[in-house]
Formats: sequence, structure tokens, C-alpha cells
Amino acid sequence: MLRLRLIIPICLVAACSNEASHLPNPLLLPGQAIATGIGNARYNARRAQVSAHVAQHHSALIAEITVGGGPRMTEAMDRARVPEDRRPVLLRRLREDIVLYRADAEALVVALMVHGG
Repeated sequence: MLRLRLIIPICLVAACSNEASHLPNPLLLPGQAIATGIGNARYNARRAQVSAHVAQHHSALIAEITVGGGPRMTEAMDRARVPEDRRPVLLRRLREDIVLYRADAEALVVALMVHGG
């Protein structure tokens, strides 16, 4: 019984420590939910634009990937918000896996969005 009396206060003190907790502050949850919703809506709108562009110009995009870029690929990267400094690396990776992107336009959309900002 004495051990239990010692353990309970120690656990309570440990529970009240200033260390980080995995539980969020419940007062901040409504604001975080709204911010997450807005962020998701923006991402989904941008992804829809990239997807529509890729669907409309898929064969031209594949041709531009094989030659190292072009106006439609630049527009696709602009829509996906791929930073300028990452574009050459992305083009090289797309060219290395051209068989995948030729067969699957959605895979190209995913690659653009992953590298986008």
C-alpha cells in the first residue's frame, strides 16, 4: 500500500511535466481543422489543373520529356509549382522512367505534384 502511495504522486508529477506531449491542445483543434481544410482545397485545385493539363497534352508531354523539356512541360511544372532549381533533375528522372509515364498519365501527374511546392 505504501508503494502505491508513492507511485501515484510520481505519476501525476510526470504527467504534468513541460515535455512535449503527443496530444494536441484541444483549444487549437478547430483552427487547425479549418487550416487543414483550406490547405487540402488548394492542393486539390492545383492537382486538378495539373491533371487536366497532363490529360490534354499527354503525348506532347512525353515527346518533350524525351528531348529535355518544352513549353507544355514548362506549363505543367508551373501548374504543379515545381521550383526552377528542381526542374532539370525532375526532367532527367522523368526521362529515365519514360516507359512508365508513357503508359500511365496519372503517374506523371503524381511525379509532378510530388516535386511541386
